Amino acid sequence: MRKINPLFVNLFIKTYPKPGFKMKYRISIFLIFFCFAQQLKAQYFYDDNYYNNALIFEAGISIGPMNSLTDIGGRVGKGKGGVKDFNIKSTTLSGSIYFSAIYKSFLALRLEGALGRVQSNDSLIKNAKSSEGSIGRYNRNLSFRSPINEITLTAEFHPLDFFNVRNPEGYAATISPYVIAGIGYFHFKPQANLNGKWIDLQPLHTEGEGFAEYPNSKQYSLNQINVPLGIGVKYELSAKFNLRLEYITRVLNTDYLDDVHGTYIDPTVFSKYLSGVQLADALLLNNRGRSDADPLMTTTHPNGIRGNPNNNDSYFTVNVKVGFVIGREKINSWSRSQRRQQASPRFF
Repeated sequence: MRKINPLFVNLFIKTYPKPGFKMKYRISIFLIFFCFAQQLKAQYFYDDNYYNNALIFEAGISIGPMNSLTDIGGRVGKGKGGVKDFNIKSTTLSGSIYFSAIYKSFLALRLEGALGRVQSNDSLIKNAKSSEGSIGRYNRNLSFRSPINEITLTAEFHPLDFFNVRNPEGYAATISPYVIAGIGYFHFKPQANLNGKWIDLQPLHTEGEGFAEYPNSKQYSLNQINVPLGIGVKYELSAKFNLRLEYITRVLNTDYLDDVHGTYIDPTVFSKYLSGVQLADALLLNNRGRSDADPLMTTTHPNGIRGNPNNNDSYFTVNVKVGFVIGREKINSWSRSQRRQQASPRFF
């Protein structure tokens, strides 16, 4: 004979109505607690191999906002590193697909491909005042957008499952926070809008990259390595599906995500290396300073500050992920209980 789950018995006793309470309400409350307790007990009966020695796999998709921290845009005030210069108005949408191999629920290796776009412009700080330290960026009047095509290989670590922080039955945590780190490869292409047309900036050498006159300004590649670092939390919807919320920032080895890095160059140099449409575009897009700006409140002149070379750029995402688990089977809770009883010593 199957034992009655003590969980719903205790709950029923604690909430049992006082004498005189109508019988139909007593029965209703009992049934509610019975169903709730059985759901709690049976929700996570998975194949033993999942917890002991088997690899399982997961495939999924994600979507969420993407933003960046570069030399362009930011917030009113003196430019700062990190999230202090984050401006939500530069947010765009990104998405990805991924495939993971998971070992004993606590360690996963994930391959993920993502698409997105980063963008910003100095006009976001239009309320800047000279006393706030950002009037120079506003008068600089630069803007950019750059598509991001990325592939990453990351490791995912779940401490609750690693340290066996589970419920008394020994099942994996329903909600599992985790950390993630790895390596990635991405392609970007900074562009600026000129008379309604998006112009690629890297071929224009806007800061003299690769020009003999500026030996310290090196040509940059549009294909780069990044280091994704982040945190997330996973919620098990069922034996087959889970839901995640994940934040990942990418540490970059470039400061040219927005095509801005150092100083303005002498515009007469462009004619030595460029011609035709490229020359015309370079002259217009290198220096886009506001014509009505106070000369004392701008640096848009040769050797004037155009960007901050001391900090590399970065970009980050906050994604909601839906995962489908392959290789994990949900089994009947009664058969699992029978197997556990058979493996346990009998004292009576």
